[in-house]
Amino acid sequence: MEQWFLVDHLDAERLLSEWRWLCPSQMGLIARTGFGELFLQDEVGAVFRLNTSVGELTRVASSDSEFREMAERTETKEEWFAESELRACTDRGLLPSNTQCIGLSVPLVFAEGGPSDAYIADLYEYVSFLGDLNRQISTLPDGSKVRLRVRPPPSPK
Repeated sequence: MEQWFLVDHLDAERLLSEWRWLCPSQMGLIARTGFGELFLQDEVGAVFRLNTSVGELTRVASSDSEFREMAERTETKEEWFAESELRACTDRGLLPSNTQCIGLSVPLVFAEGGPSDAYIADLYEYVSFLGDLNRQISTLPDGSKVRLRVRPPPSPK
């Protein structure tokens, strides 16, 4: 789990670019998970979990030290870092580098999503994709049917 706190090489602004609809204020990245979930710290020191899988931003601790203490607890490791799912993926040979994560072909925000279709993804691309996807469906009621159409991004002018 220690590797998830090694995030100084990552560009927090780039990771959050498609999440500004949910996370508009400046925040620093203090940890991440093997599945591309982010832990962010605001200007006053509070720590938030950006659940990129389902598009939720939740305050989890008042300070970095409180967050790190909580992250050592077995039940919190499982809830926040999905250690058993991560172990199952690594047992299947999915070993993300420090700029990769384990992605899911069908995101967890959909009922059909799950770890059976896991693959190695670029962290920036995956987090960006999930931010855009979750923004687009954020106003829909749970259980809504959606149709995905993948299009290339618009070309810059």
